[in-house]
Amino acid sequence: MAQPVRLPGLGSSDPRQAVAAAVPWRALGRVQTELGGRCTGALIAPRTVLTAAHCLVAPRTGRFVQPQSVHFLRGYHLGRWEAAGRAVRLQTGPGFDPARRGPPEADWALLTLDQDVAEGVRPLFLQRRLPPPGTPLMLGGYQQDRPELILADRDCHLLGLAGHGAARLLVHDCAGTRGASGAPVLAQEAPGVWSVIGIAVAGAKDAARGLAVPTAALPEAP
Repeated sequence: MAQPVRLPGLGSSDPRQAVAAAVPWRALGRVQTELGGRCTGALIAPRTVLTAAHCLVAPRTGRFVQPQSVHFLRGYHLGRWEAAGRAVRLQTGPGFDPARRGPPEADWALLTLDQDVAEGVRPLFLQRRLPPPGTPLMLGGYQQDRPELILADRDCHLLGLAGHGAARLLVHDCAGTRGASGAPVLAQEAPGVWSVIGIAVAGAKDAARGLAVPTAALPEAP
């Protein structure tokens, strides 16, 4: 019997579960382009969404899509959503080359939307301080195998840093596959209190492990 195809970033045991529309998940949404691209994003201000830069690259041209072709559906679940906005501006990490989709430390993007989509929801807080290895984390997003709802690993940890200087990336053991790109890596500040410490950008080929751009790389005032 043929073995099932193992998706990258998951490993042999898949801990992900569907999550209810509650804090902090209501601040997440599906980022989708009119060319069919789908990723995950997080509301960090009433009109500002944080995601991965590579999610905004047109597959055929290797160029960034036009802002107006990017939509954010906050609280998307099974074909419905709580609020929606269209991008009017894209800001990506300095030096990010869409043709080669790198370097990874610049793989972040801020979407400015045409309207406030935060009604009834508190945008997520960006933590600029890097927590120590072992800090409890969560990672959830609209993933390839179940793109109509949020699947989350709610029991994972920060392993440390990879790289040097400005090229450092967070290493975590959260399970997440394609479609979780752009999702916020959430660190526990206190019981029930979570903040964003990174943006998920890559997963290991055959293990529950991934890389994230630290939020310290983002401008201070998005």
